[in-house]
Amino acid sequence: MAAAPEATVLAGAAPVSQPWTGSINVGGAHYRLAMANFAVMLVHGPGWDTARPIRSQDGWDEHAAFMDGLVENGFLVVGGPLNDGERTLHLVEAADQDEVRDRLSTDPWAVAGLLRIGSIESWALWLDGRHRNPAS
Repeated sequence: MAAAPEATVLAGAAPVSQPWTGSINVGGAHYRLAMANFAVMLVHGPGWDTARPIRSQDGWDEHAAFMDGLVENGFLVVGGPLNDGERTLHLVEAADQDEVRDRLSTDPWAVAGLLRIGSIESWALWLDGRHRNPAS
C-alpha cells in the first residue's frame, strides 16, 4: 500500500501526515478530524435513458429520497450534476472508501444500473465558507 501524501500546510496550521485523519492545531486550538472527506464522481450507467431528463428517469422518486436520506444523516455534504448532467460531484464524509462504495451501492439508481461510481478521491477540505456569519 502506498504511503499517504503529505498535506500542504496553511498558515497557522500544524502539518499532519494524513490530512483526512488524526488531528490538527489551528490558532492554538486542537481539532480532531473524525471523518474523512471524499470527492465522489458518479456517472451514468448502462441503464440511463439519454432521451429522458434526469427527473424523468425510472425510479427518480426513490433515488431522490435515498439521496435526501444521505444528506439528513450527514454522509452527503453537498452534491449535484456538473455541466450537462453526465456526471455528478459529491462531497461525502465517511470512514474510508469502502464505506463510500457500500453506502452508494444501495442507491436505487445504482441497483438499477442508472448510476455508477466514476471515481472516489480523498479530499483534504481546508477551506469551507458555508458556515460564515453574514453579519461579520
